[in-house]
Amino acid sequence: MLPQETDRLLLRPFKTADFDEMHHILSDAKTMQFWPAPFSEEATRDWVENNISRYADDGCGRMAIVQKQTGVLVGHCGIARIEVNGVLENDLGYIVHHAFWNRGYASEAAAAHLDFGLRDLHLGRVIANMPVSHCASRRVAEKIGMLYAGEFLNPRNRMIPTCLYAATQPPA
Repeated sequence: MLPQETDRLLLRPFKTADFDEMHHILSDAKTMQFWPAPFSEEATRDWVENNISRYADDGCGRMAIVQKQTGVLVGHCGIARIEVNGVLENDLGYIVHHAFWNRGYASEAAAAHLDFGLRDLHLGRVIANMPVSHCASRRVAEKIGMLYAGEFLNPRNRMIPTCLYAATQPPA
C-alpha cells in the first residue's frame, strides 16, 4: 500500500483532475530553476499520466503532496523506476512549489516515501539525484538519512554536475 499521510500532509496518488494544480507547480520558473526548463502543458500532462501508470506497473510513483489543513496541493514526492547515470534505479524525487519552501514539507514527504520503499516494497536501494548546486534538495536527502554516493554529469539535465545520494535496506 502506498504511503498515505504524515503529521501535516496527505500523500496520495495523482488523478487526471490534478493537472491544473500540478501544471501551476511544474511550469513555475522559480520552482523549476534546477530543471532544464519549466514544463509545458503537454509535458505536465504526460508527467501526470506517466505517474498514474507507474502505480499499477511498479507499485509506486510520484504522488501528490497535499496540506492536510488546507487541502492545497503543494508538490509531489515519490519513488520512480528511472535510469540515473546509466543504471535503472529506484529514484526518490521531490518538488515543492516555492511558495511552500522552508516548511519541511519535502523532508516530511521524502522520509515517508523512503521508509515505504525500503520497508514495504523491500527495495534494496533508493537513490536521489539533484544538481550539485541545489543545496536545499541535498539537505533533504541528508536529513532523511541518505548518504552521499558521488557525482556525475547528468545527460537528462544539460550535462550539469549532479549529486547522487543513496539509502539501502537495513540488514535483517
